Amino acid sequence: MLAESEALELLARGELELEGRLVDASNTTLRAEITLDGVTRRCVYKPVRGERPLWDFPDGTLAGREVSAFLVSQATGWGLVPPTILRDGPLGPGACQLWIDEPEDAESLIGFVPAYDVPPGWFAVAAARDEDGDAYALAHADDPRLSRLAVLDAVINNADRKGGHVLYAPDGRIHGVDHGVCFHVENKLRTVLWGWTGRPIPAESVEVLARLGEQLDGALGEALEEHLTLTEIQHARLRVRRLLRAARFPKPPQDWPAVPWPPV
Repeated sequence: MLAESEALELLARGELELEGRLVDASNTTLRAEITLDGVTRRCVYKPVRGERPLWDFPDGTLAGREVSAFLVSQATGWGLVPPTILRDGPLGPGACQLWIDEPEDAESLIGFVPAYDVPPGWFAVAAARDEDGDAYALAHADDPRLSRLAVLDAVINNADRKGGHVLYAPDGRIHGVDHGVCFHVENKLRTVLWGWTGRPIPAESVEVLARLGEQLDGALGEALEEHLTLTEIQHARLRVRRLLRAARFPKPPQDWPAVPWPPV
């Protein structure tokens, strides 16, 4: 397994060879092999020119938001977002992120389960029915790894935390991916991780938030200026301060869909 510094060096300087397109993605998302000094890994390459225009995010900014999410994750020390950089590639500048190989028997911590059989220690966050009318619940585990991801999403104002955007690494870690629609100045938090709504944020995460606030006022804030507007960075600081002041997980927005579609 590559250390984070080695992965970033590989992503920055390696030679990209495209393998194919991930057809389920809404924007152009390509899988590629990247090689440097005899080391080869897979990565995801999202060229800026392949971004579909959105009504609420400026054109051509999604790749920079992907990188910004990694920078914030890196500052927390949780390692939740795979190494991600902005670099030139075969289709021009774009976000380049280390590929996470999920084992075939990877655990699942989020999904639809029969409404009468929600696993012990899981939170049901939404109700649903299948084509036959049977009741199901969208649920997720009460797991500290997901809890940290929920805190990160609240900081970066993630508007699209689907269950499928949570990957499970062979070493037991989880990773969040697809952060192109984050850091909006309006509250757009939309996620499947609402199980802790209104509950106290764990003390360890509160300590991380306090350190993150200091970093946003310093080197981290300066690094984000390459990808976000000053107003967007200021609102990230404000979100950290609000989380620290409340010391509780946020509640779903009232004027914005709380769960992304499709959820998983």
